[in-house]
Amino acid sequence: MSIKLRLTVMSFFQFFVWGAWLITIANYWFGTKQWDGTQFGAIFATMGIAALFMPTLMGIIADRWVNAEKLYGILHLLYAGTLFYLPQVNDPQQFFYVMLLAMCFYMPTLALSNSISYTALTEGKYDLVKAFPPIRVWGTIGFIAAMWLVNLSGNKATAHQFHIAGAAALALSLFSLTLPKCPPKNIGGEKKTLVQSFGLEAFKLFTNYKMASFFIFSMFLGAALQLTNAYGDVFLDEFKFYPKYVNLIVIKYSTIIMSISQISETLFILAIPFFLKRFGIKNVMLIAMFAWVLRFGLFAYGDPDSGLWMIVLSCIVYGMAFDFFNISGSLFVESSTSPQIRSSAQGLFMMMTNGFGAVLGSLVSGWVIDYYFTLRFTDANGLANYLQTDTTNELLGKFIHERGSSILPDGLLSAEILLKDWHHIWLAFAAYTLVIAILFAVLFRHKHEKTVS
Repeated sequence: MSIKLRLTVMSFFQFFVWGAWLITIANYWFGTKQWDGTQFGAIFATMGIAALFMPTLMGIIADRWVNAEKLYGILHLLYAGTLFYLPQVNDPQQFFYVMLLAMCFYMPTLALSNSISYTALTEGKYDLVKAFPPIRVWGTIGFIAAMWLVNLSGNKATAHQFHIAGAAALALSLFSLTLPKCPPKNIGGEKKTLVQSFGLEAFKLFTNYKMASFFIFSMFLGAALQLTNAYGDVFLDEFKFYPKYVNLIVIKYSTIIMSISQISETLFILAIPFFLKRFGIKNVMLIAMFAWVLRFGLFAYGDPDSGLWMIVLSCIVYGMAFDFFNISGSLFVESSTSPQIRSSAQGLFMMMTNGFGAVLGSLVSGWVIDYYFTLRFTDANGLANYLQTDTTNELLGKFIHERGSSILPDGLLSAEILLKDWHHIWLAFAAYTLVIAILFAVLFRHKHEKTVS
């Protein structure tokens, strides 16, 4: 099997094992388990907490002591075991700790998979900007395949999504034995400083203004990515509470509609070499930021009926928003650092985006949504008017019952019912990314030499 084919298979399963549950876990949490919404924000924060230290730590180990592909396989084996255990957890607090453990095993593999690909392609004398995106695109295809499998098999709200992901992670762990060897770049006999001995050279990148500003803005943009992962599918799913939308196919297959975002990724990934060579990292990142603004703005005004085109267009725009930030950023870090700190530099990028960025996005957005954009209903008529129906509607009665409430003789609800104000939530997210884009345009300094090839 050729190097490119092996890296392609690795990329496919790297994201399959994530896509099998990332977009649908909200349905499992709110629908099957019926756990508290505030606690759910903490579940998504586990990715950020793990990414704060694990990608950098594992990157240092791969740079100094252990082959990257061996470490990669071990981590996926541990990730698989944790996923198999997760459905047995029936307490939300315990679920948090088990998910945190799973993320400690998984998050470093995102950076390690990049490092393995870059090492193998460099040693094979390939042009990274041209060779890597067509390989990475299969990761997106794997993510889509997992989403479709879970949705079409009727498991988007069941524990089987974790079983599917666990089985694939186990297979990937075994497949890692076939990956190209990526030994540490640790040259014996050299006299090393304490920083070099512990593999901390990558942190020196923060002393460079361009790299430091790039990492900081990556953190803020990483927060935007977590917003769409955490709330995208549940946003569409909540339209089922509106009688006028309940029978639309979009509601039943909301995960497949959201997968348009990943399908779009496959196209924009292949455009990265052209855009990077012609426009440079600053302009490509700016395009990504304004794409995020459009993504959230379209969600704010979209709906599953007459506004379906806005939701679909938002999903298409997502491909540009994600790829031009995440993959172009990874290539920029690779081209701006030495092979000796390849894995730890990629880990550092992952720490800023999926670490600090994820924590910022998950925790702050959860607080803002609960405090500013949560609608509280104590009157049945008020709730019925908001959902564009009346109190005699059977669907409304079922919804109220599922929320642990009932309609009292005086028309009041026996328990308060909460709904999210999605329109203003998405507008707030759009405003946030617009501010980040403007600041990035002013503060990030990078001179690009245009090339056409």
